[in-house]
Formats: sequence, structure tokens, C-alpha cells
Amino acid sequence: MRLLHVVPTYFPAVRYGGPIHSVHGLCAALAVRGHDVHVFTTNVDGPSDSAVPLGHPVDMDGVKVWYFPSRRLRRLYWSPAMGRVLKQEVGRFDLVHLHSVFLWPTWAAARAARHSGVPYVLAPRGMLVKELVRRKSRWLKQAWIRLVERTNFAGAAAIHLTSETEAAELSHFGLMMPRVIAIPNGLTLPGAEVVETAGRDVEALLGYAMLVLCLGRIHWKKGLDRLIPAMTAVPEAHLAIVGNDEEGLLPELEALVERHGLRGRVSFLPRVVAPADRDRLMAAAKVFALASYSENFGNTVLEAMAQGCPVLVTPEVGAAEVVRESGGGRVVAGDPAAFGQALRELLDDPERAEIGARGRRFVAARFGWAGIAQRMEMAYLDVCSPHVPERPIDR
Repeated sequence: MRLLHVVPTYFPAVRYGGPIHSVHGLCAALAVRGHDVHVFTTNVDGPSDSAVPLGHPVDMDGVKVWYFPSRRLRRLYWSPAMGRVLKQEVGRFDLVHLHSVFLWPTWAAARAARHSGVPYVLAPRGMLVKELVRRKSRWLKQAWIRLVERTNFAGAAAIHLTSETEAAELSHFGLMMPRVIAIPNGLTLPGAEVVETAGRDVEALLGYAMLVLCLGRIHWKKGLDRLIPAMTAVPEAHLAIVGNDEEGLLPELEALVERHGLRGRVSFLPRVVAPADRDRLMAAAKVFALASYSENFGNTVLEAMAQGCPVLVTPEVGAAEVVRESGGGRVVAGDPAAFGQALRELLDDPERAEIGARGRRFVAARFGWAGIAQRMEMAYLDVCSPHVPERPIDR
């Protein structure tokens, strides 16, 4: 099949985290399976631009990546150049997979696909969550849903969701759609031992004997205001919070550390770490903790499990269903008292190493990109058959 994936930004941009990795992992695995895979994206990397060629494909692990400029309305990733090429080229593809909502590339690609009669799959990527909409640009996003996303969803051949949690959140919007593809994100399984030297700041974290790790964006939805006070239940442990501080929350979180008497027991590393350093941290941690208020999936949970690290997550994390089924950790309510007690129990559990091993075996068997790409390929073939009648999602 000739496949087009449309995503607002892509490698080498690093500040955007999980979605880029999951989209590229899927695309590269589909290319290995013999599909002609193209990605349309922009060169936006925060306030700057990625140093990439524009307007012609760049090979990346067998995927043909097309970068287009976005000079104005960059928060929407508006790119007239991409729009022109979409109109010319979209009819040459068998299927289009869109990886965002509320952003211009998805709107432009969906419209071009409808005009050309090409089926498209829409993946909200965890962006359609009531609380997220309420907290940020509520009225603008509600207007966008009415004016743009309702049409995008109704015209889609299928909606791609990564977890039951994401499906439950999406059900609140009452959007019409033909069918749902429920396929989780995959991950690159650990390979040969890494020999590169860790960064100095990472090396310092590896020195803590009882390390609790939270790795991902520093963002309100990660529930750090719950995780930090939960650390009072485990006075012998040290918490490392690693990831981009996109919203400038670090001063507020540092003040929270002081209020709870945790000075010297919580470290912040407010940057994206290289994959090798990420794996080192996860392998060294005694527990990987994610107290999120909302998480459509949570790739970092699977990455930690792949390193044999027991995980502790809230029910709002999409990957919680994986944690329950695998036995690779625990799922517990996010209030600090309950989360802290569960963290205490997991750190004290004499079977903690076996819990981590169960998670590692489960992830290796179920979530490698080769298997996920095969499932997506079958879904694409099904999508290209005649559509079933539209219905509202009701989970």
C-alpha cells in the first residue's frame, strides 16, 4: 500500500516527546513490511525551525519524510506549501493516517482526502479530553470542534485510539464516526547493551540506591502535584522528575517540594534525555511512577516495563490496562495518600524483581513494533473496504 501519514512536527525536533516516537516507530515498521510510507510534516521545533530540507522527501529508516515551512500561525502549524502539495499528491495514496486534532495539517489533509475520495484514519492522540479542553483555550477549542472536527470525524473511514481510556474520554464529545481501530502504541524493544557514557546530570541520578522515576513532559496533567507529596510515605527514596518543562511549572513544583519538607529528596532534570540515558534511568529505578490526571496511552510506562522496572500508575493512564493484565506493577488512585501507600508497598514488596520481570516479558511479547505494524496493516486493509454506517462512539 502507498500510505501517507500527516503529523504536525517530526524528527529532529525533540521537545514534543512521545507522539513523534510512536508515529515514526509505526511508519518505519510499516516500511519494513514493504509499504511505501510517506510523512508530511512541518519544520517547526518550538520557536525555531529544524534544519531540514524543504519540499522533497528525506529518507528516515525507510520512511520518506516531507518537511514544509510554517512561517505564520505556527501554533496551528499552518503551512500553505503543505496544502498545495496535499492537493496535488493525496489522490496518489491508498490511505491517509492523520495524527492530531485542533491543528491545521489534520484539517487540510482530511479535506484534501475527502475531495480526492481517499479514505483516512484519524488519531486524536489524546488531545480530545474534556479536562484538557476546559483548561486550555476552552471556547476556541469548542468552536473548532463544532466547525472542523465534527466534519473530520464524520468523514473519516476510521478513528484510531490507543486505549480504552482514550475511548472513554472521546465518548464525552458525542462525535459521529464509522468505526474504531483500537491498537496501542508500540515500542522499540531493548537491544544490545549501551556503551556510551551517560550525561553528568543523568549519572548523578543513577547514584541513588532507592530511585523513583517519573519521566515525561513536566505538565500539569502528569499529576506531579500528587506524586511529590506522595513521596512523604517513602522517606528512604529519591524522586527524579525528568522531562521538558513546557509550561514553566518548575518554580511551582520546587515550592511544593519545600512545603512538604522534601528538599534533597526530589531532583528535577528539565530536559529531554537521549534514548540511551532514558533506558539507563528506567533500568536503575526501583519504581516508575506516573500519577497522571489524563494520559491517552503513556509510552513511557511500556518503556519502563521493557527495562524490567515495576510501574505504579493511576487509572487515568491509558496503559493502566496493560499494567493490570501483565502484573508488571499496580494501578491506584492518584490522591497523595493512596499513591504514597501503594508506592510504599511496591518498594517493600519482596517480589518486586519478579513484578518487573513479568512486565518485561509481557511487553516483549505484545508491543514490539513488528506486531503492532502487522495489526495496523490489517486494519488499513479493512478500512479500505466499503464503510459501515456511521454511529456515535459509545463506550
